[in-house]
Amino acid sequence: MPYLIYAPHSQDEKLYELRWGINSLGRSLDNMIVISHASISRHHAEIHWTPSGVEMCDLNSSNHTFINESRIDSKLLKDKDIIRCGKISFQYREQLDVVEEETGLDPEEHRTIIKEYSLDRGDVGIPELLSDQEQCLTVLKLREQDEQKRKEDKLKLLLEVSKQLSYPKRLDKLLKKILEILLDLMQIDRAAILLIDPQTEKLQVKAVHSQVGIHADYQFYSKKITNYVCEKQQTIMTADAQMDRRFSDSDSVISQCIHASICAPLKPRDTVIGVLYVDNLSLANVYSDEDVEFLTALANQAAIAIDHSQLYQKMESEAVLRDKLERFFPKAVSRKLREEGNLNKIVDTEVTALFSDVSQFTQMSSLMSPRAVIEMLNEYFSMMVEEIVFPYEGTLEKYIGDALVAVWGSPYQREDDAERAVKAAISMQWAVRRLNIQRQRRNHHPIHIHIGLNTGRVASGNIGTERLIQYAHIGDTMNVASRICSEAKANEILISATTFAQLNQSQIPVERLPLVQVKGKKEPLQVYRVLWEELPYQDTLNVEEESEE
Repeated sequence: MPYLIYAPHSQDEKLYELRWGINSLGRSLDNMIVISHASISRHHAEIHWTPSGVEMCDLNSSNHTFINESRIDSKLLKDKDIIRCGKISFQYREQLDVVEEETGLDPEEHRTIIKEYSLDRGDVGIPELLSDQEQCLTVLKLREQDEQKRKEDKLKLLLEVSKQLSYPKRLDKLLKKILEILLDLMQIDRAAILLIDPQTEKLQVKAVHSQVGIHADYQFYSKKITNYVCEKQQTIMTADAQMDRRFSDSDSVISQCIHASICAPLKPRDTVIGVLYVDNLSLANVYSDEDVEFLTALANQAAIAIDHSQLYQKMESEAVLRDKLERFFPKAVSRKLREEGNLNKIVDTEVTALFSDVSQFTQMSSLMSPRAVIEMLNEYFSMMVEEIVFPYEGTLEKYIGDALVAVWGSPYQREDDAERAVKAAISMQWAVRRLNIQRQRRNHHPIHIHIGLNTGRVASGNIGTERLIQYAHIGDTMNVASRICSEAKANEILISATTFAQLNQSQIPVERLPLVQVKGKKEPLQVYRVLWEELPYQDTLNVEEESEE
């Protein structure tokens, strides 16, 4: 059996089986061997397989035909002759020998491949993408039989398909819509979409659809064919499944039917993301070049829609993640966490923890309506976090009723974390004083807060699941900070000895207090009162914020 090998010994190598009689080669889709390259004429050459041998005949092509780099008008071919049509090279082979090893397909499977269609059309214009062949057997459901009107109707169909697939959908709904459209437009029995799994890098079935009364709840396609199309990035058309070993172990309904199929790659840009497979159970040699051309165009539109859907879902997921992260972290820290993706990693680190409570909150809230309490807390927390904790590069761990817990030194450390935390506490007290001026003008109750800080080791990380972000810090450091906060009075800031030791040469004024006994500790603690009222409010804002740019 004679063959032509396109681009031999390269990654683009393709095999074309020659038939008895005349085999046409050219750029037009009505050729037996379709090569969509600008250097190839529409009807470039013919290969005649006759009793006297296999002869190559040039058809007055623009860029001529060469055998072993000698220009010919016609010449008998010999095994391993190199043929060049324009800029495209082939090798002629009299027998199929190592094709199975090179392509991964069995010889029997190659005999059912009628043609392969390249998606890379080079400089070919839009008119060249349209079939100019005479009307032949087709599964495309077009009412018009006039060739020109069929071209126009095909463009209208593709335009309408493009509209229906243009807006974002969930991927499962989009794939279902693509197959429904396909079965509406073409007389095919079954269809499937397989996409490459990013983890395994293998094709996985994502959607199947079939005509009424035809079951498609099993693997009705050939993995070798779909893998071949995915790897070679070429559309292929097959015929007569009864001669194909691929189906020897298939369901009995398949073994009793003749089977023709088309498989096209889904390639939105430079990378194939999957394949589109269609078949017929009761018709052999049913497809025409027009069908392959239309299905390939539809597959291109489907690939773009699928790619957009996947990108849209990715953007949605990233937006949700960003929203979650920015509830707890400053924007610069949130961006770094998204880039590094290490939020779920548990680490041991040193932090300065800040606990802040509203003083006499229970008594105050008893004098207010529930709505007024919520409004007051929202106003207070918004100011504390957005205007103070985040600008000072702190991490918001959580709210506990009227309490706020923030941490400096996690997930990323700075040399001045303790100083930043204390300055943030001072800013909180000044901010509450400014807030009370506004509340007094509105005849609202004033609020007062007390704050405690402690520095020490903790284990930090996302506690819960990957989808539920609760970035927390576990350790005695957090418990001590909470106890120190409880010891503070209204308008006070108390810090532990470990936090005081971290302030170094800071100009923050503090006052050493007598030892205090806190719950859960055998030994009393040394604490210090921060004399925040001795500092002007604006002096506490001298921090360098990271730009979002």
